[in-house]
Amino acid sequence: MRAVVMYASGDVRVDRTPRPTIVEPTDAIVRLAATCICGSDLWPYRGTDHVDHQPMGHEYVGVVDEVGSAVENVQVGDFVVGSFFASDNTCEICRAGYQTHCVHRQPGAQPGAQAEYARIPLADGTLVATPGTPDPDLVPSLLAASDVLGTGWFAAVAAEVGPGKTVAVVGDGAVGLLGVLAAKQLGAERIIAMSRHADRQALARDFGATDVVEERGDAGVARIKELTGGLGAHSTIEAVGTQESMMQAIRATRAGGHVGYVGVAHDVALPGEEMFFSGVHLHGGPAPVRRFLPELIKLIWDREIDPGKVFDLTLPVEQAAEGYRAMDERRATKVLLTF
Repeated sequence: MRAVVMYASGDVRVDRTPRPTIVEPTDAIVRLAATCICGSDLWPYRGTDHVDHQPMGHEYVGVVDEVGSAVENVQVGDFVVGSFFASDNTCEICRAGYQTHCVHRQPGAQPGAQAEYARIPLADGTLVATPGTPDPDLVPSLLAASDVLGTGWFAAVAAEVGPGKTVAVVGDGAVGLLGVLAAKQLGAERIIAMSRHADRQALARDFGATDVVEERGDAGVARIKELTGGLGAHSTIEAVGTQESMMQAIRATRAGGHVGYVGVAHDVALPGEEMFFSGVHLHGGPAPVRRFLPELIKLIWDREIDPGKVFDLTLPVEQAAEGYRAMDERRATKVLLTF
């Protein structure tokens, strides 16, 4: 099969690799309908994380091609959406809604999801079937649900977004933009998107942003305070993962407010004394996408939301290297790969 492999930072290739097979009776093999490049894939691409001949990708939708003998909830021919971690969805942690911390957690698509086929461990707990075969125009939105929509949604839930709240969103990548969409769906009264890019600002407004702030760091915090009567946002979504973005999110939040952080943290250190006196709640981490999949699939299926708009470049998988370059150079917000 064709599969995207990152040989080293900046070196992305499409190899012919073995098609995965059933290993455990709880596995399923999925023939992917589409996959995509994630912002988190840029960390190794840019050399921040070490990489050596790594099969890439963790976002996927497709058709079940084969199931293990113990799989009961999905069957061959089902169109399914999964998440980036496999979970049994039955352990005590899963039942509490934190499937990314399942006691049997594994990578969700093995060896990687930027490929024609993937092995999905713990298929019964990981995969959610759609009501039928989706129309082609729904596939990008369903693909978004497998990570960036579910992650943006969790960020909004973790930030306690709700009716009457003012929400600030730090980060204008796909997760931040879909955090805007989630905040709108959850009833936020005011949504402030922090972005310097005109195309992303326009999409943020399309998803429900009421204000756009271009300033960053302390200047961005000051602007948020100015827009909120000096108090700060009730809820802030942090969708980047750097020291600057985390501190910007915390400082833009009022005392008693909540920060939902989902940017994959890189060298983030929280100053204890400042946190002690901030009065701000922090909650986040790797999003339990599986918790939200049934609800998100229904919203997409009923055409109440269109998160697939975050894909602004579609390429055949053979051009994956160009997709990585386009995202790295900010010529694309998120790249969808087809087979």
